Amino acid sequence: HSDLGEVAPEIKASERRTAVAIADLEWREMEGDDCEFRYGDGTNEAQDNDFPTVERSRLQEMLSLLGLEMYQVQKLSLQDSLQISFDSMKNWAPQVPKDLPWNFLRKLQALNADARNTTMVLDVLPDARPVEKESQMEEEIIYWDPADDLAADIYSFSELPTPDTPVNPLDLLCALLISSDSFLQQEIVLKMALCQFALPLVLPDSENHYHTFLLWAMRGIVRTWWSQPPRGVGSFREDSVVLSRAPAFAFVRMDVSSNSKSQLLNAVLSPGHRQWDCFWHRDLNLGTNAREISDGLVEISWFFPSGREDLDIFPEPVTFLNLRGDIGSHWLQFKLLTEISSAVFILTDNISKKEYKLLYSMKESTTKYYFILSPYRGKRNTNLRFLNKLIPVLKIDHSHVLVKVSSTDSDSFVKRIRAIVGNVLRAPCRRVSVEDMAHAARKLGLKVDEDCEECQKAKDRMERITRKIKDSDAYRRDELRLQGDPWRKAAQVEKEFCQLQWAVDPPEKHRAELRRRLLELRMQQNSHDPSSGVQEFISGISSPSLSEKQYFLRWMEWGLARVAQPRLRQPPETLLTLRPKHGGATDLGEPLWPEPLGVEHFLREMGQFYEAESCLVEAGRLPAGQRRFAHFPGLASELLLTGLPLELIDGSTLSMPVRWVTGLLKELHVRLERRSRLVVLSALGVPGTGKSTLLNTMFGLRFATGKSCSPRGAFMQLITVAEGFSQDLGCDHILVIDSGGLIGGALTSAGDRFELEASLATLLMGLSNVTVISLAETKDIPAAILHAFLRLEKTGHMPNYQFVYQNLHDVSVAGPRPRDKRQLLDPPGDLSRAAAQMEKQSDGFRALAGLAFCDPEKQHIWHIPGLWHGAPPMAAVSLAYSEAIFELKRCLLENIRNGLSNQNKNIQQLIELVRRL
Repeated sequence: HSDLGEVAPEIKASERRTAVAIADLEWREMEGDDCEFRYGDGTNEAQDNDFPTVERSRLQEMLSLLGLEMYQVQKLSLQDSLQISFDSMKNWAPQVPKDLPWNFLRKLQALNADARNTTMVLDVLPDARPVEKESQMEEEIIYWDPADDLAADIYSFSELPTPDTPVNPLDLLCALLISSDSFLQQEIVLKMALCQFALPLVLPDSENHYHTFLLWAMRGIVRTWWSQPPRGVGSFREDSVVLSRAPAFAFVRMDVSSNSKSQLLNAVLSPGHRQWDCFWHRDLNLGTNAREISDGLVEISWFFPSGREDLDIFPEPVTFLNLRGDIGSHWLQFKLLTEISSAVFILTDNISKKEYKLLYSMKESTTKYYFILSPYRGKRNTNLRFLNKLIPVLKIDHSHVLVKVSSTDSDSFVKRIRAIVGNVLRAPCRRVSVEDMAHAARKLGLKVDEDCEECQKAKDRMERITRKIKDSDAYRRDELRLQGDPWRKAAQVEKEFCQLQWAVDPPEKHRAELRRRLLELRMQQNSHDPSSGVQEFISGISSPSLSEKQYFLRWMEWGLARVAQPRLRQPPETLLTLRPKHGGATDLGEPLWPEPLGVEHFLREMGQFYEAESCLVEAGRLPAGQRRFAHFPGLASELLLTGLPLELIDGSTLSMPVRWVTGLLKELHVRLERRSRLVVLSALGVPGTGKSTLLNTMFGLRFATGKSCSPRGAFMQLITVAEGFSQDLGCDHILVIDSGGLIGGALTSAGDRFELEASLATLLMGLSNVTVISLAETKDIPAAILHAFLRLEKTGHMPNYQFVYQNLHDVSVAGPRPRDKRQLLDPPGDLSRAAAQMEKQSDGFRALAGLAFCDPEKQHIWHIPGLWHGAPPMAAVSLAYSEAIFELKRCLLENIRNGLSNQNKNIQQLIELVRRL
């Protein structure tokens, strides 16, 4: 054994382990022992008669190395990955392999383009010579040498990775996906899509040889594109990548290839001279590391046109597939690719008799085949001989054979590949969706992640609801009967009744009349029973299985999105015209944009059943023992704990259902027990300023983004603080509130809409410990928010606030322009004067000047660079955006920890604050 360690310290873990076993066997034979095949770790052959035990050890040792072995029974969940901990406040680098999964998840959550980098660094090395640079220790790469520690087990897999050869990023991805539940897998894939990374389509399982097709993991990805020409409303498309059909092109390797498939694919997908590293390849940082468990992985990526001929490589969406590893070793995956692809590009240096037989078996395939050869590195004459035999078998000609050697001009070669793809697109060709691919995978015996019983039961329940929805407006009117006019009228009466309580000498007759009208409306609501669709929804969220409940909610989101009205599927810029015109009185029920039917409407209906029943019980009109809906807040609180955003302010009436919200918070308090200390963080701003995207990127939340799909109400989502960090941070949870579409922008003070928006802004800021105000332009502080500042200044309740200027257009701007900062500090204009007059300030300017955000010494202003790097839809998230969001997050958490926000509250205090505000 010691000789083996000295002679071949560079042998891979699996090869070393096999070699140890063989040496051990030979030694036992020489000693005359019974010849029982036993590995050095005590494993014997009887445990698995097939020899893939080496493959099994690769996966198990990799999981152990990365610290993921504990998640093989109880999978890592999405909620686990989103917890706030010490690491959330520092930009740390992984120091040991066990840090890599968490570093990857945190960077991916922040949409960081460097998430796939698996470099490990250590501040201080015990055996390394320190290198000083400007009085600081420079971070050094760790180098592991098995010979340094003679007492160590030289066969231990965990000693093999070194920073110049650490875990391959694809191995890390596969290990993490294998260790994650379906919902974390979905989140990982969704974030990878936003980063424009190639996505895992077939996940190999080297231990059980039971590969998984990741259909469910891709369900949440929606892409937009413009067909050519022209770039207008009619050419705009938005669809799920799972459902949209496109021609597919597969790139595979046969035996050995001197050319990199991934580099070639990146070049094909990259417009102009800008290189996009969609597929990880061997020339990227650490990309040459040997793969241990990810051979057999099939990756998928897409090209989507922008409608601009100068930018678009292809005139329509195109799917690209990449098989990691040799087709001879992963025949099942190769067979799948040949069945779903319009053309397959085979990269190889040599075509031997073995490879010829493999390809000959594909003679019945209708797929087009192209060979990319490097003949000077292989046996040229042998290649030609076998190619001549394959020409009639695969129905190809000499134009299907491309030669690429070191002297070949790369740009010209890439143009040739694009030309081949373009020719295939122009001819009749196979077009497939990811769902079609999954169907083909099932036929070949691959496992499809979506086929589990809980997922299918949830899907069936969703379909029973959505198949009855022919028209969204009619469904809301006929099936969600407690909303609309009854709820709008009740909300208006409750508002008048509440305002009457603050009057100096309210007339008792008017008070009694309002109480009578409210009870009539509530009795009218309570006379209804939940419709069949609502009852089916309640059954779905009442499932004792947490997984089935989560599956059901995701299915409902997608199912309702599919039945959305066609008028919502418009380019983002056209939706701006759907907002009401500024000035004058406005109907409070008038939408800022068409509101799509969503899960919130079903929860809204449940809330109204609870509100009506509670109102009647309070008035003595209904005995408490006859309540039917008292358990509804408990169901909703469980959804909040699983990470679903819940509506805090109703988007249809722009009011808060106080009994429903307080009932929900009471149930949340019961479920959290001792861990009920809260910090409330809100984000306010005009729709389209990127506030929801900011919150989602900062904390990994699920607030709806984009005007075309965002509901109008304010939503809240709960983030858990890790127990080990909660004492230091001063809270157990952070309740994040997104103002959604409540703040309509620069409206004058002449209409009721402005007064309502100002009141809602005051409510949200009054509930908050920390408020982020998102601005598209620094001079454009909405008047409603200025009003909220004035009112809160009088009450003494001022949250810690941060102004965030998001650069929504110019991606080249790296920092705030001086004039932008001056405009924010300039004396207020007409809108500020209007806000001051609403508060009846005798000197509005002086009052505003006293606010902290007008003091240059107390600036809390952030400049966030543009979100996209490049031109959508093929743009990736800018690294500068991700880094700026991280710094903002770190600052917010530091302020919370240092007590700079308002005093943290528990849930009971929050309930009382909701009632008072």
